[in-house]
Amino acid sequence: MTSVYEINTWPWLAELGKQSLADVPGEVWDELIGFDAVWLMGVWERSPAGRAIAESNDGLRQEMKNALPDLSGKDIVGSPYCVRRYEVDQRLGGPDALKEARAQLKKRNLRLILDYVPNHVAPDHPAITEHPDWFINGTREDLENDPDSWFAAGDRVIARGKDPFFPPWPDVAQLNAFHPGLRQATLDTLKAITDQCDGVRCDMAMLMFNDIFARTWGDRTGPRPAEEFWPSIIAALPDKTFIAEAYWDTEWELQQQGFDLCYDKRLYDRLAHEDADAVRAHLTAGLDYQNKLIRFIENHDEPRAATAIPGDRGRAAAVAIATLPGATLWHDGQFDGRRVKLPVFLGRYPDEPVDEGLRDFYDRLVVFNDAREWRLLDTPDVLAWTWEGATTRHLIVINFGPDQIWTRVRLPWPSAGEQWRLTDLLDGRVFGRDGDELEAGGLVVGLPAWGFHVLEVHR
Repeated sequence: MTSVYEINTWPWLAELGKQSLADVPGEVWDELIGFDAVWLMGVWERSPAGRAIAESNDGLRQEMKNALPDLSGKDIVGSPYCVRRYEVDQRLGGPDALKEARAQLKKRNLRLILDYVPNHVAPDHPAITEHPDWFINGTREDLENDPDSWFAAGDRVIARGKDPFFPPWPDVAQLNAFHPGLRQATLDTLKAITDQCDGVRCDMAMLMFNDIFARTWGDRTGPRPAEEFWPSIIAALPDKTFIAEAYWDTEWELQQQGFDLCYDKRLYDRLAHEDADAVRAHLTAGLDYQNKLIRFIENHDEPRAATAIPGDRGRAAAVAIATLPGATLWHDGQFDGRRVKLPVFLGRYPDEPVDEGLRDFYDRLVVFNDAREWRLLDTPDVLAWTWEGATTRHLIVINFGPDQIWTRVRLPWPSAGEQWRLTDLLDGRVFGRDGDELEAGGLVVGLPAWGFHVLEVHR
């Protein structure tokens, strides 16, 4: 299992009182020991044109004001997904500062993950003028009829970036996934990015599928390629980890196209809104699929977990993702119970009190990082699974519901004639059980609403 810690780089540095990644104190990097990788979100050069659009957009400005009531102009630094150049922003210290940060992470056995945005770039990206054919092009009539979807770039009309289900994003230009020059430029850019890191998180990766791209843009794309966008690109960078932001049940196809990990957004939705049966059904998928999912209950795109999945339900959800197969994604501020979802345009966090009880819970939460055999148990009313290693056994039981419950859990290990000891790794309680009774009737478990056990099993 891989655990990734996401940092929103600009406001994180501001909160540390630092202006460069090279100046982060060693003790701050030390706090990340125990994770496998750190995703420094938003290190690339942000667009002045994109920033101006954000400042002048009433809806975006109100969203920023809601997050920072004392908002000032200097807080608006531009979107990290409106990339002007894939060079480390000088306001974060530039390439040398990132090199130093990576060295500090490597000293602590931490890998570095950076972003790539395949679908769009900033409206002032150099390619707009140097390679306008890499973009979806329109006509003056398009611009006159629908200025929210198109913008003028010299003698060209360029589409604003979008996905097929929402209005265009106002601050970005739409790349043409079918253009062979764009595909080669993507590979060249990713080679340069991966020279600076150990893996890449690819934004909205499924937008580049041939079918999805053709449905979104129709005959404006030019000839449809015979090959999909991702396979040859990923194959050319075999030693790097590729993480796909994935929606619309495209995870399996992204895995087949070469991605090492894909967002498990469906599990997030079920943990936030559905019941134990829905979660259990989700977990019956094959391990060849589940082992390449990255689970989360918070990231920079979602509402803060403290508000979206509050209280005991949120803790039960956190226990689930921490003990499932696949990878886990954790978000800076999640462990402290931050409640304000920060718009990506902002370079400063609001002041928020730390939820000490939640912080203590996360300090005790066990994440299984070593290779083990995972098994989902067919147990009514609760979520239950086991991990087994060469010398260790663990049982996880979660009452993912609002009512107290009693049930029996059938352990997958022979138990007759043994005395069993089960230690809860979250609260230290120890339970002794007779193996003959376990063999005959299973382990009797009683849990309060949203209660859980993470049990180390000995005999």
